[in-house]
Amino acid sequence: MLRRFLCGLAIATLAMTAASADDELATVTVVFDHELPNVPGKSMRGVLVVYQPGGSSPAHTHPESAFIYATVLEGAIRSKVNDDPEKVYQAGESFVELPGDHHGVSANASDTEPARLLAVFVLDTDETNLVTDDPE
Repeated sequence: MLRRFLCGLAIATLAMTAASADDELATVTVVFDHELPNVPGKSMRGVLVVYQPGGSSPAHTHPESAFIYATVLEGAIRSKVNDDPEKVYQAGESFVELPGDHHGVSANASDTEPARLLAVFVLDTDETNLVTDDPE
């Protein structure tokens, strides 16, 4: 029961973080959340990020326990992680974020077409906050 509550809290927290960017230009939805039976204390969560034309998310970090594998499903995504150069990922391309990485840019590369990506998190099961925006 507590785990379901915490997962619900995580979903609400993630949704509120995405909404703080711009409700109409960026949406974030947890599409699956499953404990890993062979890795006690760890879960896999899938997060669908949809950017309307010109949409973006604020610069942010993820939990220290989170390893993230992101795949662009539609359109093109501009991304900058840590001090690496900004890069545009096209549909079908993927990138990773390691625990502790800083995601400085996450945005639709197009002002005319939508973009979608699926971010798969492997993280501590009891983690309730998936995204922490940088202070403004």
